[in-house]
Amino acid sequence: MALDGFEANDVSRRAMKAELLDAETELQLAYAWRDARDEAALHRLITAYMRLAISMAVKFRRYGAPMNDLIQEASLGLMKAAEKFDPDRGVRFSTYAVWWIKASIQDYVMRNWSMVRTGSTSSQKALFFNMRRVQAKLEREAMARGEELDRHQIHEMVAREVGVPLADVEMMEGRLSGADFSLNATQSADEDGREWIDALEDEGSQAAEMVAQSHDAARLREWLAAAMGALNERERFIVRERKLRETPRTLESLGGELGLSKERVRQLEAAAFTKMRRNLETRGGEVHELIA
Repeated sequence: MALDGFEANDVSRRAMKAELLDAETELQLAYAWRDARDEAALHRLITAYMRLAISMAVKFRRYGAPMNDLIQEASLGLMKAAEKFDPDRGVRFSTYAVWWIKASIQDYVMRNWSMVRTGSTSSQKALFFNMRRVQAKLEREAMARGEELDRHQIHEMVAREVGVPLADVEMMEGRLSGADFSLNATQSADEDGREWIDALEDEGSQAAEMVAQSHDAARLREWLAAAMGALNERERFIVRERKLRETPRTLESLGGELGLSKERVRQLEAAAFTKMRRNLETRGGEVHELIA
């Protein structure tokens, strides 16, 4: 049920006018959809229980999401429930659909609460929707007993009450403590103030570092060219074809072109690398310093 172009109140009014299904009719519609993929039966089933989806969406308004979006997510959960509902299990569709509707709304709220992922595990989800309520209840009870609890004690009690790890409670406390801020916001009320993004460290290479890297790369290329120059023509050909091509050639293909066996090409390749290594070793620690 797409809600584009409709206000939440309009959708609610239409849902309230929908028929109320008795258990027998509901069962017939569920069988018609499951066994015959009767879309008319599905539409009737979904329409009849949109009031349930809307009533559940209303409970999540305090999280700041647009009501239309909450109803949309609730209807998606309702459709998922209809897709997976098994009428042979002997339960009412409304009872089964509640879980799917709630899960769909909760996933939407958590995805849109913050640009930073708020949580993904079942314990984190339970904390997101229950932590403030449980914490307030524990604080009221402690106050009634005349006790004063510090933050760590509250976190431990919340963890026990909700049945989640203490680390998850501490993590969720931090994520719920503040809203997202734009990096383009100024650091002061002054319009000419520096933006927060200007305070981030530039992870890119600095000018001096880039010059040094370019200089070192040029020296390495020069030394490798000199090492290649110490090889004979056949050895240079083998090294180029085996190591400098985007798609290196095989020993067999080179052997066929040069009229040599695969083993002989391998020996010439090894000999060429030995010559190049010795040439580079004459430069002592300079090479090791550059490639370290």
